[in-house]
Amino acid sequence: MSVRILALVGSLRSGSHNRQLAEAAVKHAPEGVEIVVHEGLGDIPFYNEDVDVEGSVPAEAARLREVAGGADAFLLFSPEYNGTIPAVLKNAIDWLSRPYGAGALSGKPVAVVGTAFGQYGGVWAQDETRKAVGIAGARVLEDVKLSIPNSVVRFAEAHPADDAEITGQLVEVLGQVSAAAEPSAV
Repeated sequence: MSVRILALVGSLRSGSHNRQLAEAAVKHAPEGVEIVVHEGLGDIPFYNEDVDVEGSVPAEAARLREVAGGADAFLLFSPEYNGTIPAVLKNAIDWLSRPYGAGALSGKPVAVVGTAFGQYGGVWAQDETRKAVGIAGARVLEDVKLSIPNSVVRFAEAHPADDAEITGQLVEVLGQVSAAAEPSAV
């Protein structure tokens, strides 16, 4: 059985180390695990319940919900912006949390990982992301963590996909997320 994990990256920057970390996940995904990195989070308007009605849902939000509906699990890559979760990632969580109690995140396993410039690797943002996605109805994998500090220095000359230590940790995370997505894990 193949497990499909939807990756959402909280940084829109073209040279984002979190985007590179997601690319490394795609490259090093274990056999039977498919990682799909969703493109277009920056094109989704801020959540507004007034437009979240049948026939009025913005196309990019509807596309995110459709792709997320087909995912077995989620892997969120969060940088840290001013000590917390990036707005684009929080917005995606808001759209995926609806309809209340039956959103695309509901009951599905979610892990949060990432890298940041600071000495703690973005743990505050990752904790806030876990909190938000849990309240949104996901089954948060609290023990599945990867926080990589000093991203600007660590990845100055090497892509995360070429860092043996990072790829080893990432493969472990992918294995844990995949195992949590198996029907027997529920």
